[in-house]
Amino acid sequence: MAAPVAAIEQTPPDVTVTGEITGGDHQTYREVPFDVPEGTERITAVLSYDKSNKTVVDMGVWDPARFRGWSGGSRDRFTIAPSDATPGYLPGALPAGRWRVMLGVPNARTDSRARYSVQIFFDRAAERRATAAIADPPLKPGPGWYRGDLHMHDAHSDGSCQSRGGRKVPCPLFRTVAAAAEAGLDFIAVTDHNTTAHFSGLRELQPYFDTMLLIPGIEVTTFGGHANIFGPTRFVDFRVGAPGGPEIRALQRDVVAAGAIMSINHPALPSGEQCMGCGWTWKDTDYGAVTAIEAINGTMTDGPFAGLGFWYARLNEGHRLTGIAASDNHNPDVAAGNPAPGPAPIGRPRTVVHASALSTPAILDGLRAGNVFLDIEGTDTRLLEVDATAKGQRATMGETLPGRRRTTVGAHIAGATGAFAELILNGQPTGERQLIRSDDARLDWALNAGQSCGWLAVNVRGSTGKLLLAGNPVYLACG
Repeated sequence: MAAPVAAIEQTPPDVTVTGEITGGDHQTYREVPFDVPEGTERITAVLSYDKSNKTVVDMGVWDPARFRGWSGGSRDRFTIAPSDATPGYLPGALPAGRWRVMLGVPNARTDSRARYSVQIFFDRAAERRATAAIADPPLKPGPGWYRGDLHMHDAHSDGSCQSRGGRKVPCPLFRTVAAAAEAGLDFIAVTDHNTTAHFSGLRELQPYFDTMLLIPGIEVTTFGGHANIFGPTRFVDFRVGAPGGPEIRALQRDVVAAGAIMSINHPALPSGEQCMGCGWTWKDTDYGAVTAIEAINGTMTDGPFAGLGFWYARLNEGHRLTGIAASDNHNPDVAAGNPAPGPAPIGRPRTVVHASALSTPAILDGLRAGNVFLDIEGTDTRLLEVDATAKGQRATMGETLPGRRRTTVGAHIAGATGAFAELILNGQPTGERQLIRSDDARLDWALNAGQSCGWLAVNVRGSTGKLLLAGNPVYLACG
């Protein structure tokens, strides 16, 4: 997962060590020492050197007590953290003290000279220099609608699949990622329960799966509910209520400190022996620190156990929360046509995010912004774009429009001929359903000044009433 040169240039190193390799260094090793301060959460090292005279330099690293990895000449950088490490390197505790990058020189021609530089970056407290220095460039640089699945599991928690011999076994991470790629997704979040053990595997797989973004995630599983966190750079303690463990708001603060965003999973499921800890019951939740609600989980699209009603109720309380959908897949072999209430295949349903690029920061920013729709059947083609205008001002999903004035709501809907679009106002259908007559339809509704307060959304349902697409809110200020 090599970082682009531009990212390194924008991230000042904490330590820079320079030197020169000469012909006398041929087939020798050179130590490059650096000191790691207390409280360091990640280390990234970047090697650059002059190759013009055919000089070749390998790289590895030792911490104060032990060997931590070797990549030879195949990489020019590595990262190590307690949660994950570059392939070839060992994750684990980062002891303070004297570390040593080891440079091996398999080739240096007689009388040659080659300048080198080793840059060291640390994550400490609020500084995330090491994370920035190892960040991948966007898989796609431009803005657009990106389709993904934000909830799935593999052998690092409770994912299973059939072995080559036909037995049910813990399912290797690569099987889950390969199934997502076959489904044609732009991004996925792998969210194993309470662990970061899969993070190193994602680092290993990302260069191969170079058309699909792999977002690290954790399903924080507590006795009062489950929540996915997307993009954490480290472990987050899940033991809410345990002696010495966090309370729910302390956990939420730690999610932010770890660089992640939080989404409450399947919040309307029952809690108890039927589904232990599944529904969200933490009364002291700070919804200002929640980014999203899993409105659709797997094949649960409607009814009391679906998350849509929970999401709408929180919106009516004044919270601004992005609705998302995800498969919660535990077996990549689940067939695409599996009926409700059975398990869902990877990629059905999908969260479709309008983002500035296909990268982890851009997708997370897109989820925060809320220009997002949910494709319940997990298609590659359906589209739902919603905006509202009033007195020359315009807002899209996730944005705010001044209320208490006549408002026009517009929807651009693709791939849903014969279905119906319904306008939702403060969680309730207005009854103004419109037939979608083409595969590229544009519809509009009019709201009077008295109706234009709170929030609105557009959903699409099939002729039998089945939910096909769900839009996120456009907010209407009531003041």
